[in-house]
Amino acid sequence: MNDTAQLAANAIRVLSMDAVQKANSGHPGMPMGMADIATVLWGKYLNVDPTHPEWPDRDRFIVSNGHGSMLLYSVLHFAGFPLPMEAIENFRQWGYPTAGHPEIELELGIEMTTGPLGQGFATAAGMALAEAHLRQRLGADLVDHWTYVFCSDGDLMEGVAAEAASLAGHLGLGRMIYLYDDNDISLEGPTSWTFTEDVGQRFAAYGWHTLEIDGHDQDAIDEAIAEARRTVDRPSLICCKTTIGYGSPNAGGTAKAHGSPLGDDEIDIVRRELGWEHPPFIIPDEVYRFFGDAMERGKKMRQEWDARLQTVLAAGGELADSWRSHAAPREVALDPPDVEPGSNVATRALSGHVIQQLAELRPDVLSGDADLAGSTKSDIESSADLGPRDHGARNVRYGVREHAMGAMVNGMTIHGGVRPFSSTFLQFSDYMRPALRLAALMEIPSVHVFTHDSVFLGEDGPTHQPIEHLPALRAIPNLWVVRPGEHGEVAGAWQLAMNRTQGPTALVFSRQGVPIPSEPVEPSQVALGGYVVEDGDDLAIIATGSELWVAKEAAAQLRELGHSVRVVSMPCVEAFRTRDAAYRESVLGSVRLVTLEAAATFGWADIAGPDALHIGIDHFGASAPWKVLAEQYGLTADAVAARIAEWLVS
Repeated sequence: MNDTAQLAANAIRVLSMDAVQKANSGHPGMPMGMADIATVLWGKYLNVDPTHPEWPDRDRFIVSNGHGSMLLYSVLHFAGFPLPMEAIENFRQWGYPTAGHPEIELELGIEMTTGPLGQGFATAAGMALAEAHLRQRLGADLVDHWTYVFCSDGDLMEGVAAEAASLAGHLGLGRMIYLYDDNDISLEGPTSWTFTEDVGQRFAAYGWHTLEIDGHDQDAIDEAIAEARRTVDRPSLICCKTTIGYGSPNAGGTAKAHGSPLGDDEIDIVRRELGWEHPPFIIPDEVYRFFGDAMERGKKMRQEWDARLQTVLAAGGELADSWRSHAAPREVALDPPDVEPGSNVATRALSGHVIQQLAELRPDVLSGDADLAGSTKSDIESSADLGPRDHGARNVRYGVREHAMGAMVNGMTIHGGVRPFSSTFLQFSDYMRPALRLAALMEIPSVHVFTHDSVFLGEDGPTHQPIEHLPALRAIPNLWVVRPGEHGEVAGAWQLAMNRTQGPTALVFSRQGVPIPSEPVEPSQVALGGYVVEDGDDLAIIATGSELWVAKEAAAQLRELGHSVRVVSMPCVEAFRTRDAAYRESVLGSVRLVTLEAAATFGWADIAGPDALHIGIDHFGASAPWKVLAEQYGLTADAVAARIAEWLVS
């Protein structure tokens, strides 16, 4: 590389340390250490177009070590994305997009929200999986991009990264290149305290192509990326030996450069060390020209891609239809599955029927499971399994890797062109919680199926019986939790999830059978969140999921005692909260309230008020057949009716 490239790298270093210093908060060390890597990648290889930042065939660039956010903001600013110097000068301040850790803003070139270490690493693997799938289905003329990731020691210590790396190696996702900031430092001190494994050998064992280079030698970086791009049968990890806080003689190479400003005196020294003569936030025109010229490469490729797409669309036919179905999928209206009235069918099985209908309507839908498709009923029956030799199939086998599954579903959703869903037991949502929370924070419509939703999974016992999981998921802002109770509601749950665009949805289904009514509810009712199933004037029993039929039977018994009982189905508390006050009053007003759910009762007081009766299970379960558990824990219709009757006269 040339002197201008070195000037560009130093510009990243100086702008990053100045922004951190002005904010008196941040992490200057990573941007200073990885500046040469960013300069080579953006200067020669990364294909993006700042004038069309959401171009579908752009390369994806993820900074998984998100504490080094100033590196990302620096290159986006230099490259001409709509991120002005004012935003850089107000790093980490209210009202500016330059947050302490990157937060998704596709129009600014920020591909995802990173920060929790390992999540960017695993989410990016999902992006690469989406690219591989679409490349096989739509062809390289329309899908021909790469996924580049910056990652750190902290990323590689996290288990979610190990899970994603293992699966990516197995699947042979060759168009993803990870550049590892191997600087021997973590936040507290040297990595020798905790992290002494041979990372390259570990990733080679996963099936990755690995290289080791000097991360400050721009020619070596160039050669390594070129070699990784030639190795398209497997992912690549480039271990870049760097000095954290490069250019700082007193903080460089130490934990001091990791999470604190350098201080004015040290910054003056860095300027002298780098030969930087410009005051803070003044950048030479040569730097803008360097990155601007590099962006012309992406602009040209985007224009050529646009021309190819227009040719495909003008020609019509199967490829044009396939592109439209992936690029601009339509909303769905789903029918209740055709099941025998009066029979007992688990809602997970009902969901399986709806999935087949959905897969027919939406070719962009991909299923996924954590070694549990036979239990979650999540397979698309018309498709083979996605694997190393068939990236175009629609059933993704994640193995026992719930952490990675949640993050990779997020990555595929962010990437676009596909609508993936995951599936596992509700109890294991704990393993996926960081990814669920990030999906909610990013407002992306990822979909996650959770089955075996209560103590009624039975003999597997308390280790597998979810108790606190429903209220715990409902506590995540912007995550909608849907627990349907019959076949119309199951169709409505899927319809709600697939048509939602501003956040993730958790679909929660039972292991045990539920009675099938003669007439299913209209699926669109689920979008109301809660609605009246049977009307009454004195009392309302609010139920979800498999407890809906218990509420109906208990209500019938109470009516025989002279009570006028309303039954309310509330499959989605979050959707119900979005309804106006008049509607909520029409459902819950003017009566005494009871809530019924085979889970912890925490949170129901927010819906039903402090004076309501809450029937649930606020302790761990036991290993026994589900009907025995229902009797022991007072969750049969007889027990519920008796408890409500006693409460009414107390």
